[in-house]
Formats: sequence, C-alpha cells, structure tokens
Amino acid sequence: MELNENERIDDLQYKGLKLIQDKNGFCFGVDSVLLSDFAKEIKPNRVVMDIGTGTGIVGLLLCKKANLHKIYGVEIQTQVAQIAKRNVELNHLENKFEIINCDINQIFKFLQPNSIDSIVTNPPYKKANTGVRNEAEKQMISRHEVKCTLEDIIEKSAKLLKDKGEFYMVHRAERLVDIMCTLRKYRLEPKNIRFVHAKPNEKPNLILVKAIKYANPFLKIDKPLVIYDENGNYTQEINQIYAR
Repeated sequence: MELNENERIDDLQYKGLKLIQDKNGFCFGVDSVLLSDFAKEIKPNRVVMDIGTGTGIVGLLLCKKANLHKIYGVEIQTQVAQIAKRNVELNHLENKFEIINCDINQIFKFLQPNSIDSIVTNPPYKKANTGVRNEAEKQMISRHEVKCTLEDIIEKSAKLLKDKGEFYMVHRAERLVDIMCTLRKYRLEPKNIRFVHAKPNEKPNLILVKAIKYANPFLKIDKPLVIYDENGNYTQEINQIYAR
C-alpha cells in the first residue's frame, strides 16, 4: 500500500496485523492494547462499536482476539478516519470493520439506538481546560475533551447499547470518580475495575472499567495489572498480552 508523507507501517506482531500511522499524529500506546485484551471476552457474533477509534488499533486487535460479527469504528477527525479505513483495507477486514467519520454526538444519523451489543472506548483523558495546550490539533483532540466529553461518550453509549449491553473503557485512574458517577447517571452499572500500575509499588495511572446496561449493583475489583517489573522489563502478563 502506498504511503503518504510522514506515514509508516508498523508490524503489530499479532496474527499478521499491520498499522499505518502518521508520525506527526497521535500514535497508539499500551492503553489501546490493554483495552483490546480487557474486552476480548466479548461473546461471539456480537455487533461492537469503538468510540474514538483513531487509526483503528483497538478494532483491528478485537477482530483477531474476539469472534465479532461486526465492529464500527467512530472517529471525528477526517484525516485520521481515512487512515483507519486504509488500515482496515491493509488488513483485509472490510467485511467486518467499518469506519464512521462523525462526531459521536451525531452518531444517530448513522446507527439506531439499542443496536449495539458492546462498546469499547479509549477516550481523551484530559478535561478541556487542563494540562498542556501547545499540541498540534490532532494530538489536542486525541488527548483533551475539546470535541466530546466523558459524559458525551457515556450518554451516547447508554443509548446505543442493547439492554445488558457491555461498555469497556480505559482511562486515567485520577478520573475514576467522574467515570463511576457518570456511568450510574446513565444506568450503565460498573461491574469490573482493574487498576494498571507502571511498576510494582507505584500508584496506578490507568484503569480498565467494564459496565453493563441496566445490571444490578455489584462491583468486582480485579487483580492489579503491572506493566514493568522491578528491573524495568515487561512482566509476564504484559508479554502474554502482546503475544510475545
């Protein structure tokens, strides 16, 4: 496949998957890989949505990790969505993975309420008026809630999901209270939380959250996930997740 200026193809080293990335854009990180592994329990033949799909990394991994019927990747940035579409073609997943270039707040122009079995999302982590703001526009939209907020994503997810539909999210641990309160506001009941630590004995910096629409209250705290051991090497679990 022909590449544009500043683009590269990365070998994901997982079941033959490859990914076009813009070297000047927002490249995927470990959080996307952890989210795809967290959500791999999605039952077979489900219709799934990836909100804020970026260049499609989570959707591509889920196509190989779970036996999905269909996955929609929603991305607001036109240039980024175009790369995602090319990534779908590059990996020959056109029959399973469809990219929708739209604002999540306009999603009902494309899909019906109560039509999605499971939703995954790796959303912007920072509130609009916090953190460093001297990034390029693409990085800004990926990192900050300038185009959609946490509440926008959760509200639209609650409307899109079928009853008992599943919602999977990776986010910053510091936003835990915001996440829990907003999920319950829209009747997505938190069912599992997993804290992600960079190293043992360090405070968590990421959380993985699963919620279910209209479920009964009961929260399970999963065992922590540690990325690096005391010597700075990937832990055995991380190596398993990356299929090393």
